Amino acid sequence: MEKKGLIAEFKEFVMRGNVLDMAVGVIIGGAFGTIITSLVNDILMPVITLITGGINFENWFIALDGGTYKTLAEATEAGASTLNYGTFITQVINFLIVAFCIFTVVKAFNKASTLAKKKEEPAPAAPTTKICPYCKSEINIEASRCPNCTSQL
Repeated sequence: MEKKGLIAEFKEFVMRGNVLDMAVGVIIGGAFGTIITSLVNDILMPVITLITGGINFENWFIALDGGTYKTLAEATEAGASTLNYGTFITQVINFLIVAFCIFTVVKAFNKASTLAKKKEEPAPAAPTTKICPYCKSEINIEASRCPNCTSQL
């Protein structure tokens, strides 16, 4: 009997709207991540490499065994322990670029959303009442005589 209750409870949990929304968000987020990664690697990084004269931070490292190596691959092949500060710099730059790209995309979506909401807002309704200038009571806007004080309007 407990298994049936557990299965029913699990089914209820999975069928909630927020679980499905979260699943869709994770899937869309993954797809969006590949787009941003491609933007950084295939479009922005080549431009940055051109601007910096082809500097490769990947080969900025300190060999902890005291040896001298031309590249990180050479040091790794020799089995040397290395402090890879160039790789860290590259990852920081990549993070900043990705964060900026996401920021600009979210900002554009928010702006588009705000514009769409402004278009959807209905104009304020025309007034249906007015105030009698004599007795100050609220009357129908089309009235030609006040029903309270009988003044001609």
